[in-house]
Amino acid sequence: MKIVLATKNRGKIKEFKELLLDHEVIGFEDILGDIEIVEDGDSFKENAIIKAEFIYEKLGNEVIVISDDSGITVPALNNEPGIYSARYASLNATDKENLDKLINELKKQNLHKAKAYYTACIAIAFKGEVYTVHGWMHGDVIDHTIGEGGFGYDPMFIPNGYDKTLGELDKEIKKKISHRSKAMNLALKVIEVFS
Repeated sequence: MKIVLATKNRGKIKEFKELLLDHEVIGFEDILGDIEIVEDGDSFKENAIIKAEFIYEKLGNEVIVISDDSGITVPALNNEPGIYSARYASLNATDKENLDKLINELKKQNLHKAKAYYTACIAIAFKGEVYTVHGWMHGDVIDHTIGEGGFGYDPMFIPNGYDKTLGELDKEIKKKISHRSKAMNLALKVIEVFS
C-alpha cells in the first residue's frame, strides 16, 4: 500500500519508513515538489489535520496521506515549546538551534533536569475522511546533550525507565517506546479497518 507523508522533515520520513516496513512510503515532495503548508492550528491535532487534508486534496482519493504533528512539552517552562517545537528558536530553525534554545531556557530557570513529554498526533486522510490518533512518551529533559542518535530534542530527553537519552539509546528501543511509534500503531489499526 502506498502511503504519502505530509512532511518535509527527513528525520520523520526516515522514522516512518522504519515503522511502516510493509508499505511503500514517500514524502509528498517527491510527488508535488517543494510546497509550503501553513500550520496555524492551536494544537498538535489541528496542525496534523491541516497537513493531511492539504496534501490529500492535492493528490486525490487514490492515496492514503499520513501527517504527524509532534513536539516536546516542558511544564516547568510554561509548557514550551509544545506545538512550536519545530520553530522554537525561529521560523526556519535547525534542530540544533531549537535544541540550544531549550537548553538555554532550562539554564535561565536554573533547571538541570525537568519533567517533559513528547506528543505525536497522526492524522490519516483517505476515502474523503480524516482520522486522528495520539501517542505520548514521558520522561525528563536535561540541560545538555548526550548522544548522536535520533533527531530534534532526542539528545536531551531521557525517557521514563531509562538512564540514557534518546540520542544514546538503540533505535530499536526508541522504536518500541516513542510517541510516534505508539501513535503509528494506532494509525495502522485505523488503516486496516477502513482500507
